Amino acid sequence: MVVLKFGGTSVGSPEALSQIISVLKDPRRGDVKVMVVSALSGVTDALIAAARRAVRGSGQACSPPDKPEGSSGKMEPSLEDLKKRHLALSAYFLTGAEKNAADKKIENSFTELSRMLDGIAILEELSSRSLDGIMSYGELLSAPLTASILKSSGLDGAFIDSRELIVTDNAHGAARFNPEESYRRIRRRILETPGPSFYVVPGFIASGPGGTTTLGRGGSDLSAAIFAAALDAERLEIWTDVDGILTADPRLVKDAFRIGSISYEEAMELSHFGAKVLHPPTIRPAMEKNIPMVIRNTFKLPCEGTVISAEAPVGPYPIRGISSLSRVSLVRIQGAAMTGVAGFSARLFGALAKRGISVILISQSSSEYSICAAVDPRDGDAAVAAVKDEFRGEIAEGSIDMPAAEENLAIVAVVGSRMKRVSGISGKVFHALGRNGVNVVAIAQGSSEINISLVIDRQDEAKALNAIHEAFFLSGVRSVNLFLLGSGLIGGTLLDQLGEHREILADEHKIRIRLVGAGNSRYMVFNNSGLDPKKIKELFTMEGGVQEAAAVQGLSLEVFKLEQFIASMKTLNLPNTAFCDCTASEGVSASYRDILTSAIPIVTPNKRANAGSYGYYKTLTDYSRERGIPYLYETTVCAGLPVISTLRDLFLSGDKVRRIEAVLSGTLSYIFNNYDGAKTFSALVREAKAAGYTEPDPRDDLNAMDAARKALILARECGMNLEFDSVQVEPLLPPACFKAPDVESFFTELENCDAAFEQRRSEAAAAGKALRYVAVIEEGKVALSLRAEDPQSPFRTLMDSDNMVVITSDRYSRLPMVIKGPGAGAQVTAGGVFADIVRIARTLV
Repeated sequence: MVVLKFGGTSVGSPEALSQIISVLKDPRRGDVKVMVVSALSGVTDALIAAARRAVRGSGQACSPPDKPEGSSGKMEPSLEDLKKRHLALSAYFLTGAEKNAADKKIENSFTELSRMLDGIAILEELSSRSLDGIMSYGELLSAPLTASILKSSGLDGAFIDSRELIVTDNAHGAARFNPEESYRRIRRRILETPGPSFYVVPGFIASGPGGTTTLGRGGSDLSAAIFAAALDAERLEIWTDVDGILTADPRLVKDAFRIGSISYEEAMELSHFGAKVLHPPTIRPAMEKNIPMVIRNTFKLPCEGTVISAEAPVGPYPIRGISSLSRVSLVRIQGAAMTGVAGFSARLFGALAKRGISVILISQSSSEYSICAAVDPRDGDAAVAAVKDEFRGEIAEGSIDMPAAEENLAIVAVVGSRMKRVSGISGKVFHALGRNGVNVVAIAQGSSEINISLVIDRQDEAKALNAIHEAFFLSGVRSVNLFLLGSGLIGGTLLDQLGEHREILADEHKIRIRLVGAGNSRYMVFNNSGLDPKKIKELFTMEGGVQEAAAVQGLSLEVFKLEQFIASMKTLNLPNTAFCDCTASEGVSASYRDILTSAIPIVTPNKRANAGSYGYYKTLTDYSRERGIPYLYETTVCAGLPVISTLRDLFLSGDKVRRIEAVLSGTLSYIFNNYDGAKTFSALVREAKAAGYTEPDPRDDLNAMDAARKALILARECGMNLEFDSVQVEPLLPPACFKAPDVESFFTELENCDAAFEQRRSEAAAAGKALRYVAVIEEGKVALSLRAEDPQSPFRTLMDSDNMVVITSDRYSRLPMVIKGPGAGAQVTAGGVFADIVRIARTLV
């Protein structure tokens, strides 16, 4: 024997009703005895709105109970619109006498409904009893009409009014049913009285001593569970417009997927903490009779849905799912008078119960010094007042602090029966939250160990759900939501590399890098679903028609403002966010502290922050280390060469760096590697400029400031507390070269230096040596100078624009460590930045 329930969307259209007919005619369905139906989608909300309109202007407030079936959230239609909708279904399926009879019932129902609303308007009062009566018409219209449609399709079904069978108390709006009497009536009518093959029953409504009652939130599902329990059904099928119970709310977690099997306890925990498919009261009758429940999608018949049973098979994941309550208040009470005092909790919860306040979650410190209770935000003030009243004596004498309610909070619940047997679940949850900067306000875990509930800031709800979901369900897939600033040489190359390799990373290495925000000096653009890196580069490099081209891609370009870019990055509050700065802007680097303190990792080749004030450098690196928020800047020195990471590894492994010698400028390396006397120094500089080895103004390289900044960063990485002005830099050129008004004038001045450079070169060559511009970091000092290197010097092996770092340490004293390779260039620098972004992803495991 099977009991079916169809929700509002499942009976709200001809297409949906046709699906129901297919379900009932399927021979695999079994012996269907009862079919419970909701009101057509949107009807209940419209009826509530009509009742409110009836008392509008009377000065009375009406707060109707929650009713999920048919909630549309749109402007409510008129009664005439509702009637037309029901008559349209009748006209679609019925003809002749059947149609006339159905239409007459619909007309009569709306006539009765209008009279009730007129009475409410005259009395200027809308009681909970009257509201139950009004709301009942949603199901009283849909059930008889559905029964007639099914009968016209050749199915032997008939309507029966559930108010004759389900008996409740008089708590209008959320009535509690009487199991003994209700089960007795249902069995007598369905099993012991001859009748049709099955009955079509209105959900949500019942009868109490005062007349029609409603069963509250999830009432139609509860009606179906009551019938299933009364009849000892083989199973209960709840047909809706979703595939079943999902691992998380798909509106908040796009990667959520269907759970195949789940236990009663797990389903109750998920539903208690916000899962919308079912509500806890629905599960209880079926659980008490050990009746499996199946959640199916009316519009996807092949989908197997979710089976809820006593012994659900062990799933492949350590948890079943995650749910959340978006709005809660946390009432706190603490004080010395609580410690070791028997009966304190009883007084607290008794005081809340007297006010009719339901407690969602409880958390108490082991010292008994404090306790907090999560309640509905609408009950927050009343809860505080109840606590103040109950403990007014203790508060007056100061042994208990004044209670307060913290608002704008949410609860995230992690649920799964395997949590009892698998260690490390809590650690994984807290790592995912901590890594994303989500602060936990309160924690609760029941003795059953199938639920860890966390109270967090409401604005972090979606981020927390996504972070936990990815940690447990995506099989090692690590995602990074990337915000990128800069589309110049390095940023543009990085966009190319992201576009070329992100699919390979996702498919072969389970790392998903999603570009969700990008900006340059002119524009910025955001898209939560992801931006195409190559198309963004094309947009940012266009001279005209940029807005039009963006509109074709469905994007909205905004004028770039750094503060707004950072604010948008924070406001979007996405999980696993990372910020990449591919600019050389001091303004952007000055924002790093703000970004890091928002728990957003930073990847950058921009040297400004680390070569600025020592205090700022220390603030950033210390915060990153202490809070575990990555701040990666490998490419600030020697592009993609692993210099900074190597120094860090040496330090962490207990080695001590004694001396560093390095060629850190690709431009100066190229010039002196090729300065053999065949060309004058000025001619060689012109050649380097033409080949793109220098900045447009070569003085930006020949002043050695870039190499000095890199040397300072290396010194600081070795633990030296130095400012930039303490770096000793030997000038390569006389002041006249730097005072030249333009580049050509500079080259004229540079030609005057050719003889001096040639003299130094020839003297070095006569001694078998060659010139190299080398930085030396030793004994707390940094100096850069032009040196004559012996043939055995590792710097003599440099070619073109290569960089080299020679590290002498306690372990590498006899034979120093040498790191050598391209130290400049868009491809290698962007590749190093890309590698740092991938490192961000790896920290998510």
